[in-house]
Amino acid sequence: MSTTITTGKVRFSYAKLFTPSAAPGSDKLKYSLSVLIDKSDEVTLGRVRAAIEEAIVDGKTSKWGGKIPPEHKLKTPLRDGDEDKPDDPASAGKYFFNCSSERAPGVVDKNLNAILDPDEVYSGCYGRVNVNFYPYDWNGTRGIAAGLNHVQKLADGERLGGGGPTVEKAFAEDIPDGLLD
Repeated sequence: MSTTITTGKVRFSYAKLFTPSAAPGSDKLKYSLSVLIDKSDEVTLGRVRAAIEEAIVDGKTSKWGGKIPPEHKLKTPLRDGDEDKPDDPASAGKYFFNCSSERAPGVVDKNLNAILDPDEVYSGCYGRVNVNFYPYDWNGTRGIAAGLNHVQKLADGERLGGGGPTVEKAFAEDIPDGLLD
């Protein structure tokens, strides 16, 4: 088994794939993505869970001195959207995990052509994600994190988080006389 997997079709949320940003309280710039997985997608969920388990086994020897931390003290990335984000309709009926990288991910379309336009891949579209799960021990906190490798956009979807109207829609109305004088 590997700690690196490619998901099935998932939904993208909090997509920061072209311009890195720093998390609150940090100055480290990272590319990041929240991956929403339908609870009915047992294939993808099985891959994610197996990769996390493999990362836990790796952590036993590489990070945690030969011992796996107790389950209640070990942070894992896969979370239940219904429990952790009950007021977020996009997370209803989904599991999710967040992944990030200091290195820019490869971003491609369904034919593996590079996507260079940041407006093409956004929170709400659908695709696949290649991610690696790895153990960490940071200031006494132990767990498994997800590293973002590459993203493949498969389909458009309703944008999440608003973002306002398109330019065309914003300026579609005729300009009243005298407004630009």
